[in-house]
Amino acid sequence: MYRRWFKRVVDVTASGGVLLVLTLPLAVVTLWLHFANKGAGAFFRQERPGRNGRIFKILKFKTMTDERDADGNLLPDEVRLTRVGRFVRSTSIDELPQLWNVLKGDMSLIGPRPLLVQYLPLYSAEQARRHEVRPGITGWAQCHGRNAISWTKKFELDVWYVDHVSFRTDCLVVWTTLKKVLSRSDISSATSATMEAFDGTN
Repeated sequence: MYRRWFKRVVDVTASGGVLLVLTLPLAVVTLWLHFANKGAGAFFRQERPGRNGRIFKILKFKTMTDERDADGNLLPDEVRLTRVGRFVRSTSIDELPQLWNVLKGDMSLIGPRPLLVQYLPLYSAEQARRHEVRPGITGWAQCHGRNAISWTKKFELDVWYVDHVSFRTDCLVVWTTLKKVLSRSDISSATSATMEAFDGTN
């Protein structure tokens, strides 16, 4: 019952309410990032696979500039990540625009994180099960390591969530996420400012 009906009711009610309450703070962050990103804009939009692999455009706050090298290639993430962007990312403020995706039905508040479209052919049959539910702003994997764990472990946790969706599990995810955000833990992997690309093996 929860997975089929009540979870969506919670998503719509919570995302709509938070967007309404945070209208002014979100406007301030948008203006802040507009200047910090050196003309690159305040929002980041990208195609991601949702439930059953359906493609949608995710919306996030943009935390990096679009600076490039002499050959026109984007500089590494750690170079383009601004001071403001680092703060917005470490506090997870960059995820807040996804509340609009939740309201639209592309995402849920809780679920496996929506990853890049290019990863779709790299998943094993078991890993691909993460798409049996709507992707989330936060999820079980984010509560157990976020960017500090391997892709293999992350996918194992995503599939575990798919098999254990419940009101109790989602409440636990929300509580744990709040603690992680306040402590700003597990923002980066051991070797990157964000997370290494998935190549089908790591």
